[in-house]
Amino acid sequence: MSLSEIVDVLWQRDPPHSAVNVIHRHVGAVRRLVDTGQLVRGSGGYRLDAGEDAVDLLRFRRLAERARSAAATGAPHEAAALLVEALSLWQGDTATGIPEEIRAHPVFASVDRELLAAVTEAADVALRSPAPERVLGALRRAATRHPLDEALQARLIRVLAATGRQAEALDVFQSVRGRLAEQLGIDPGAELRAAQQAVLRQTVTPPVTAGAGAGSGTGSTVPATAVPAAAGAGPAATDTAATSSLTVTVTDPAPVPPEGEADGVADGSAVTTAVEAPPRLPPAEEPRPAGDRIRPAQLPADLASFGGRHTELSTADTFLPTDDLAGPAPVVITAIGGMAGIGKTTLAIHWAHQIAHRFPDGQLYVNLRGFDPTGQVVAPSEALRGFLDALGVNPRHVPSSGEGQAALYRSLLAGRRVLVVLDNARDAEQVRPLLPGAPGCLVIVTSRDRLQGLLAADGARPLTLGLLTTEEAREVLAGRVGGARVAAEPEAVDEIIIHCGHLPLALAVVAARAAANPAWPLAALAAELREDQGGLDALSDFSDGDPATDARSVFSWSYQALGPDAARLFRLLAVHPGGDVTAPAAASLGGLPPRRARALLAELTRAHLLNEQSPGRYTFHDLLRSYAVEVAEEHDPADTQAARHRVFDHYLRTAQAAAGLLIPARSERLPLPPPAPGASPGTFPDPPSAALWFGATLSVLRSAVEQAAATGFPRHAWQIASTVDLFLDRKGRWQEQLVIQRHALEAAQRSGDRLGEAFSRRALGFAHVRLGNHEDAGLYLTRALEIFTELGDRNSQGRTRRLLAFRANTLNHHDDALDHYGRALEDYRATAYVDGQAGVLNEIGWTYILIGDHHRALVECRASLALHQRMENRNGEAATWDSLGYAHHHLGEYDEALDCYGQALAIYRAISDSYLEADTLHHIGDTHQARGDAAGAAAAWGEALRLLEKIDHPESRLVREKLNGLR
Repeated sequence: MSLSEIVDVLWQRDPPHSAVNVIHRHVGAVRRLVDTGQLVRGSGGYRLDAGEDAVDLLRFRRLAERARSAAATGAPHEAAALLVEALSLWQGDTATGIPEEIRAHPVFASVDRELLAAVTEAADVALRSPAPERVLGALRRAATRHPLDEALQARLIRVLAATGRQAEALDVFQSVRGRLAEQLGIDPGAELRAAQQAVLRQTVTPPVTAGAGAGSGTGSTVPATAVPAAAGAGPAATDTAATSSLTVTVTDPAPVPPEGEADGVADGSAVTTAVEAPPRLPPAEEPRPAGDRIRPAQLPADLASFGGRHTELSTADTFLPTDDLAGPAPVVITAIGGMAGIGKTTLAIHWAHQIAHRFPDGQLYVNLRGFDPTGQVVAPSEALRGFLDALGVNPRHVPSSGEGQAALYRSLLAGRRVLVVLDNARDAEQVRPLLPGAPGCLVIVTSRDRLQGLLAADGARPLTLGLLTTEEAREVLAGRVGGARVAAEPEAVDEIIIHCGHLPLALAVVAARAAANPAWPLAALAAELREDQGGLDALSDFSDGDPATDARSVFSWSYQALGPDAARLFRLLAVHPGGDVTAPAAASLGGLPPRRARALLAELTRAHLLNEQSPGRYTFHDLLRSYAVEVAEEHDPADTQAARHRVFDHYLRTAQAAAGLLIPARSERLPLPPPAPGASPGTFPDPPSAALWFGATLSVLRSAVEQAAATGFPRHAWQIASTVDLFLDRKGRWQEQLVIQRHALEAAQRSGDRLGEAFSRRALGFAHVRLGNHEDAGLYLTRALEIFTELGDRNSQGRTRRLLAFRANTLNHHDDALDHYGRALEDYRATAYVDGQAGVLNEIGWTYILIGDHHRALVECRASLALHQRMENRNGEAATWDSLGYAHHHLGEYDEALDCYGQALAIYRAISDSYLEADTLHHIGDTHQARGDAAGAAAAWGEALRLLEKIDHPESRLVREKLNGLR
């Protein structure tokens, strides 16, 4: 489409001056919804570069053309099937939901006419096929949208009659005649009256339609079938109990009466039409008083050893309908969801038995097999037939169409209190035809899918099951193996619960094995699970090959229901490091655009194969992760290794972006090759967002280092470890630092990476200083300095000397510290690294504070401050303000000290450095105490303690002691 065409559609005759810019913004929004490569710019406009199968309108046109070819070659059955498939692509009028002035554009009316033509053709060919009812749904919808289209209404009448719905067909004629008279002041035309006469004479033929393909206008006569006693799927019989049978007597069949003459009479010919009064339904089908009705009781047996779920049962009770059958809600639907093996069916059946007495008209139950391993999902029509049979409907009188069956089902439940349990539903579309239409009934639906459509469109109340608490898990085990046995081995019970991941299915399998072997100690079962390390093998052995209780098999049913892209992402998520994954990380794993990754994560979440534990962060259950690892091993190992490469690139580069904002003047920037194709590194708008990401992702980064070292990515291992070392230090995570850097060092040494070895040794030395292991710290730092010297890396030498000086100050070897700082200053001057020089000057000033020469400290720190401000290094500036405040404090200049601390505090808050913010608050409290302001000291220390406890920092103990001293 050219830009001028788009302007014409959007604004007609009065476009704004910014029209072109607005279009570009709209196109940008559309590109975020579809593949960006499909919407391309060129030739003064835009082109949708998509295949025929990607656009529903093009698929519709192709199918319609194939149908016309089939009809022309004498294959009406095939033509009808193709047209039904084509019509199924329509979701309503083309321009539904957009402004009326745009909807009036001729292009939309033109496309809608294609739908109308296809419905007309479908009706014509269906009347020549053995199964005309297949077009009835689309024909009804079109007739509803075009109530005054006589040709369309005539076809609806003929198809209704051909499918045994003569009474409804005549009702349609009467309704159309009334609308024509009321709205247009005219009588039905010849085509409509011909359709009525065909019904009355029990001969239905396709109408004469120009251009409808071979055979149009001369279709074979299709005898009308007997009207079923329970017909009723159209507008006139949607919610009635049934429609009566119809007897028609015709003598001396006459030609179609001319327009304007009375129905059934043509020029005085001897035609008599007698329509008998409708008989009542047979007793087995007629809705009768409650005491006489058949009361189905289809609930499966309740589990005698049911345990736990007290909170969920209490919540479910709040969903129960009131006793007022005329209440505002048409039906109450409770959707019980959760992962495979979480106990959805068990809870649903248990709750249903508890509340069955509130539904005196019976209980209906069906297993819809939405995730059955055979793939044999129960169709809604099949479930409806089972329900109608349970409600006493004679099979001969069950309507042939799904719509008719649903209408009869709703009619039979109207005014009754019935409990309906729809177990193991695949999606909302499988459930909707099975919903009652009147108040008083309760529907319980269980599904591994979230049934979002049922929640949004049908008002279902969600009840999502989580894992059992430890106490609930003990209750489940006690119910199955005996309370005394559980109480006798509490440690073994707790270990079993942990290895089963608090999953009801796994607990049930283990409990069944224990119950079958009452002489075995529970500790022996715990040992079997321990040997499997929480995997699936032991549980599979315990299940004795029963697929219904084998966790591996049960998980596979959900996995096999996924689309191919979601299944691939599920497999790749098994190799993701750490416990949770974000959409950008998942996109990198799969080499996918972020929007596509989010859609696949949503599919996995709907299937309860993932859990969105917080917005944008997804987790596996441990047993599901084990299953994902197994299926990943069965597929392309090269794809898995490429996914690891992409996700390690994602975390390395995202961590570098975060560190660059939090510590912008860091002397070393790691040399990185280009990221792997498909990797999607994250970016951050400001330091607070970077700090939040680091805090939320720290455990994942730790796992990434370990996994990279173990799976053949040594460079990623030490580079990720190096990127996070200062953040770990600020958080006081020094033991974690040791673990991570040891993995990094081993990976660097195995691969012969000297630079990586030096970085890892230096980080290990710093962590050992923090932990007071000064001998080890000296060995690691000295060896790191040697390697950096061999490599000629002066900035890295300078950084290492500063850490050696820090160690010397910790040991009160201040002269050694000043010597190391002097050499570091030389290194930085050699490379003209001004930020490094400023940092060293501040640390020299701090050393003079430790010595007690506070005036010299002020000189050095002021020189540092000037350089930091010149370089706009906010982090360094704040650190130097804090040092100046500390020097003034020890000179007794408390007002000057508080002014300096205030400068530092404002910067630390602006850059979201919570540890150093707490450190400065600690100093502020000291100054307030020194000047005799206990309240000011308590306020500052209290705020510092809150920040330190939030990050679980070891220094919180010292601040807490000071606060307690005040009290």
